[in-house]
Amino acid sequence: MQQDYLPFRETGYFSSLICDYLDQNSELRPFYNRFPALEHFKSQIEEKQASFSAESRAVLADVLSHQYQNIEASEATLQNIEALTSKKTFTITTGHQLNLFTGPLYFLYKIVSTINLSVILKKTYPNYNFVPVYWMATEDHDFDEINYFNFKGKKFQWNRKASGAVGELSTKGLDEVLELFSQDLGESTNAKTLKKIFEEAYVKHDNLTNATRFLANKLFKDYGLVIIDANNADLKRLFVPYMEEELVHQTSFKAVTKTNMALANVSNDYSIQVNPREINLFYVTENLRERIVFEDEVYKVLNTNIIWNESEILKHLHEAPERFSPNVIMRPLYQEVILPNLCYIGGGGELAYWLQLKHYFNTANVTFPILLLRSSVLIKTEKQAEKLQRLTISNQDIFLKRDALINRKVRQISNIDIDFSKQEAALTQQFKDLYVLAEQTDKSFLGAVKAQEVKQLKGLKTLEKRLLKAQKRKLSDEVSRMTDIKNELFPNGNLQERNTNFSEFYLEYGDQLIPSLIERLHPLKNEFSVLTL
Repeated sequence: MQQDYLPFRETGYFSSLICDYLDQNSELRPFYNRFPALEHFKSQIEEKQASFSAESRAVLADVLSHQYQNIEASEATLQNIEALTSKKTFTITTGHQLNLFTGPLYFLYKIVSTINLSVILKKTYPNYNFVPVYWMATEDHDFDEINYFNFKGKKFQWNRKASGAVGELSTKGLDEVLELFSQDLGESTNAKTLKKIFEEAYVKHDNLTNATRFLANKLFKDYGLVIIDANNADLKRLFVPYMEEELVHQTSFKAVTKTNMALANVSNDYSIQVNPREINLFYVTENLRERIVFEDEVYKVLNTNIIWNESEILKHLHEAPERFSPNVIMRPLYQEVILPNLCYIGGGGELAYWLQLKHYFNTANVTFPILLLRSSVLIKTEKQAEKLQRLTISNQDIFLKRDALINRKVRQISNIDIDFSKQEAALTQQFKDLYVLAEQTDKSFLGAVKAQEVKQLKGLKTLEKRLLKAQKRKLSDEVSRMTDIKNELFPNGNLQERNTNFSEFYLEYGDQLIPSLIERLHPLKNEFSVLTL
């Protein structure tokens, strides 16, 4: 297996905010607690240990024990759950939606990063325990974002009407998805295993939460992964004081709005990932998840007839905290309140909105976690690696947009020089001399000289494009092969990890796929991995 690395900035697929964070730009320092360097975890441990109570640990361990009652958990996972009662145990957490059949590959990379960082920390700080946690986003309601997965260019979709929290959705109808998927999988040993995993997860479990828990446990139980469903009354009871503060004082809106303004002042290139609402809580019942708003001096649930005054909603909050659901702004705070967490591992978009939350955490007096960008990976098969080598396409080249890649390679392999930069430079110099002449003779000619310069430079550009186009036709076979390999590795022009499902690689590598990723992905490397499997 071959492995190479590329700086995230050089891939062209990561925002300037995330690249600046990885470069430890000093202007971003106020927006996070500690940078994800190994030596910084000692201080993070001490800070979290001082603020996380034994009561919260007991509640967390008890809830997890109940959630794992009917799960075939590994001894490592059960030991990790029991260890959470100890003040010397901490979590490393990633979160993800309940994507159908894991969704894109980066679901795996998130969890592998979490597992591997836990192992590294145990080696570095042997007196403490570190538990990898996958936080299932069971309370999300964006069904259209999770109801499909891609396999070899096809989209397998779960077509049904959905409302409320996705975790509560019945898995009815997923047997039909399996039937279609099976037709494309073939009859190899690995194909039969994939069919069985899909069936056991989605056909034999009654809702999406249970199905996703089974699937993630199936794939990662040997590594002690702990899977949590935080849509739980006992866990939410720990969060009641923060939800009460939100309802009465709209704390998150004020804090995050202030941070957003500060981020915008750092750079115009930083786009705000999420904007807070005045109240960042939903109300949840069966088939319902709607925003809570404060209007006309009363609290309302949108698109319903539910209404309370302040004392009524606070009483209801204390009696039934499970009915209240944090949105994207408050969910990170909820996570850090109920977990003894040191580090959150997420993608670029996730870390961007976490960077909006530091001031809110300070206001709530909750320890802000270390933020780590998950491992990102491009997987090449040996055949694909051989094709790239024959086409002399480097790892840097393959990350170029398709047209830029083809233009660069056509220029390199062409038997004529289709780079007119020298001619453009010479022409520009000639016109500098003409500007001097016009200045000395009659300044009214300066406009005419400028117009002529623009016209001739434009003509050179047009000629260069026409010659390049003609050369592409002449080298059509090479262009076709370059286009094919680019499309294979970057489906729909996007990163492989954001499109391709793990099942494509499982077909070829079977049970060795995840161990290979565990072995090769280094979470603190902070570079993009290019793997040849």
